[in-house]
Amino acid sequence: MAQRALDRLPNAIEGDGRLDRPGHRLEQGLAFTENLLGITGGRARGVLHGVWLGHPLHPVFTDLPIGCWTTALVLDLTGQRRAARAAVGVGIAGALAAAVTGLHDWQHTHDDARRVGMVHGTLNTLALGLYGVSWWQRGRGHHLRGLLAALLGYPVIMTSAFLGGTLVYRHRIGVDHTDERLEPRHFTRVMAERDLPDRSPHRARAGAVEVVLVRAEGRIHALQNACPHLGGPLSQGWLRDGSLTCPWHGSRFELSSGESLNGPATAPAPCFQTRVRDGWIEVRRAPAVTTAAPGSALVHQQEVQP
Repeated sequence: MAQRALDRLPNAIEGDGRLDRPGHRLEQGLAFTENLLGITGGRARGVLHGVWLGHPLHPVFTDLPIGCWTTALVLDLTGQRRAARAAVGVGIAGALAAAVTGLHDWQHTHDDARRVGMVHGTLNTLALGLYGVSWWQRGRGHHLRGLLAALLGYPVIMTSAFLGGTLVYRHRIGVDHTDERLEPRHFTRVMAERDLPDRSPHRARAGAVEVVLVRAEGRIHALQNACPHLGGPLSQGWLRDGSLTCPWHGSRFELSSGESLNGPATAPAPCFQTRVRDGWIEVRRAPAVTTAAPGSALVHQQEVQP
């Protein structure tokens, strides 16, 4: 019963087509601004997405406002006014960082997830405004006004956090969309070598897994066909400087390792070993390798039997 009641809010948002027009306008405005600032094609794109971190950067900052504003509430209840204002201020800084990274990720969402993200961001903005008023009023010595603004903002940010969970756990935004199974474990025929053209991505199937094959500079590379970001077909992408670009949102992956180079994908594309035998291209999932810290010994290497 409780779960059904909680589902009413995201269900209502997902079914509201009125959110699409302002969503498209906001996306166009973001794209124009990022192009103007040189973010779209530069290193800053990957930094904001969290490629360097290995997962989206946005969730790192979302914990700050929720944690700090909860702390401020407790401090208010215990009469520690100066500490409460400091906690509100740190939360505001975290909320601003979360807004920048969240908008950067949101522009690459679609349909129901985009609508939920719109409301999620609107509630975050409202909460940020209320806590900004709270911090300002506290600084002027109007503690009760500041406390009232914070009490109004707290349920708003918690509702927004619930919608943030909906984006992750229902719509899988920021989640790796690739197949985590280490399949195929043995070299498996996928296509005749003569049928693979040079520098042209080609989709093939290795058992239950779809792969994309690319012949470049005398080598045959194989990556999983589904983009880690939202599952876009890499076989419909294009080659650039030893990398393969997803046609949906422009994530680039290094052919030799599958490493994400710019986002919005933060996880690597699963990489496959390739070989040619009797005129057939064969692939198997590349074995995982665990390395120790620089200067120490290799602790383990998983081997895959041929």
